[in-house]
Amino acid sequence: MKFGPNNHEERCPEGHSSAATIATISAALAADPDIDSSAVEIRMLGPVVLLEGYITKASDRDRIISLAAMIVGWENVHDRMLSHVPRQ
Repeated sequence: MKFGPNNHEERCPEGHSSAATIATISAALAADPDIDSSAVEIRMLGPVVLLEGYITKASDRDRIISLAAMIVGWENVHDRMLSHVPRQ
């Protein structure tokens, strides 16, 4: 990783760092009491947000993607979450 004012590789077009974008999405997910995102990991690949991990409900997938898209735009969200239905 490079540091300094001319390092644009780790920043989105608006100038936010990857860490700030991940923190914003994480906070939005944590603030929504209707979704379980505890097994979801957020990563950045350039300007693209990768959502990885496990979900237990299809509605969680839709809501997680929507929240991330509100922050970075639909074209910058890549869903790699897997459905994990708990055994009864």
